[in-house]
Amino acid sequence: MAEPKTTRNDTDVAAFLTAVADPKRRADAEAACALMAEATGAPPVMWGTSIIGFGAYHYRYASGRSGDWLAVGLSPRKQALTLYISAGFDGYQDLLDRLGPHRTGKSCLYLKRLADVDPDVLKSLVAAGFRHLDGQTLTTEQQQA
Repeated sequence: MAEPKTTRNDTDVAAFLTAVADPKRRADAEAACALMAEATGAPPVMWGTSIIGFGAYHYRYASGRSGDWLAVGLSPRKQALTLYISAGFDGYQDLLDRLGPHRTGKSCLYLKRLADVDPDVLKSLVAAGFRHLDGQTLTTEQQQA
């Protein structure tokens, strides 16, 4: 069985952020990283080559496959600042409605500019997603519920 490419590692988060080419995206990523560290109380840690994570949870499938994944995280992608709320967005519609301009995927929140969203709402969303998963072990049955 292949090992996942995106795993927790010791790459320096500050160096990763400093290397973001676009100055606006870099500033947004640095501010989002600080906001997420404050919201979670967890230190930022690199996962793979391009994701900064906060906290972690363990997953285990019926097949026996298992691993660890970040509870919440961010990546300064070229098209948008991407925040990962691994718990997904079920139950968070009120926060999303008050956030400001954004798009979502299953567990991704895409922001064009950090200044366009309400920082207090974003902080609440990150904190809620973090509390939902950090330190948990999820099995296949829980993930389908």
